[in-house]
Amino acid sequence: MRHSAGNRCPEGLQSLLLGVCLLAMPALASAAAPEPKGFRDWMAGCDNRKSCSALSVPSDGIDTIAYLRLERPAGPEGAARLVLRLRGEWQKPPLSLELKLDGAAFPAGGKPMPASADGDLATVTFQPAEIAAFIEAARKATKLSVAVPGATAEVSLAGAVAALLWIDEQQGRLNTTSALIRKGSGTSVPPAPAAPVITAKPASGSLSEKDGKALAAALRKHLKQRDPDQCEGGDMATQHDEAWPLDGKRSLVSLTCSLGAYNAGNAFWIVENGAVATAKPVNFPQNDDGDAKNVLTNGAFEPKTGHIDYFAKGRGIGDCGAMGGYAWTGAGFVLTGFSMMGECRGIGSDDWITLFRSEVKTAK
Repeated sequence: MRHSAGNRCPEGLQSLLLGVCLLAMPALASAAAPEPKGFRDWMAGCDNRKSCSALSVPSDGIDTIAYLRLERPAGPEGAARLVLRLRGEWQKPPLSLELKLDGAAFPAGGKPMPASADGDLATVTFQPAEIAAFIEAARKATKLSVAVPGATAEVSLAGAVAALLWIDEQQGRLNTTSALIRKGSGTSVPPAPAAPVITAKPASGSLSEKDGKALAAALRKHLKQRDPDQCEGGDMATQHDEAWPLDGKRSLVSLTCSLGAYNAGNAFWIVENGAVATAKPVNFPQNDDGDAKNVLTNGAFEPKTGHIDYFAKGRGIGDCGAMGGYAWTGAGFVLTGFSMMGECRGIGSDDWITLFRSEVKTAK
């Protein structure tokens, strides 16, 4: 994508997907999900169910942020959904937006589009006929202009058609009546792949907070004796160490091995019968962080659900990075979901590109 690197993830690693620079960010194997693709000022990606999203990327250094997001499930019945987000500093969020495509009113007639508001974010949801008209206009238009009282913004359409065409290809819609871009007479569209079904096992057993702290301290001491560089952190980091029972024999221990302004690196271990000398690092599948496959950024375990969520921020406001989760099955932790955003441009985490999703059930 043709953006300056100034607002990409500031810590500088460029090796994962779109260049997200995060501590211990899972890099999904190609068998699990394709990588997001860049199309000039747009990006697109699909998850393991072939549900795909296309997203415009706002420019650097603008006060009012506007972007478009199109999402479409796979399969013959998969209908596209298009929203426009407008984020700004206003006392009263706008209840309608005026739109223009290369100076021409959109939709035709110039009627303002109704918007819903949530804090500093206003959202316009396009209706099916408006989506079709927008996609047709995007073949030639170069920008969408947005106006509200006291603020204006622009959304570049450079790369939009290519991103939507790529989605058509991923979902097997090329040359079919349901294609977004390359329509044809065909009507056969592959069904959406089934979602992986994961049964999460809630934690059981008993471990008091005091005993949990003692177990974490004992494990940290043991690791330090074995390898002084294995889990650094200092006094501040050790205050965040925790432990929970997984079952009658096993406990899950989280040690904070790095602590920054907005990211903490949490290393997870399984300890059986309190024996820290035989503790085993958790193997988080698809977590490709060199040798530290048991480390998640800002990882938090919820014993009632047996689920670990993580949110690795590319910068403090959390508008870029990676997030996802793992579920405890009784035999190990399995990936439940993964989303990412490789450009720090004010895009909320709800709109990031999803690359993996599953159906999670809780064991009774």
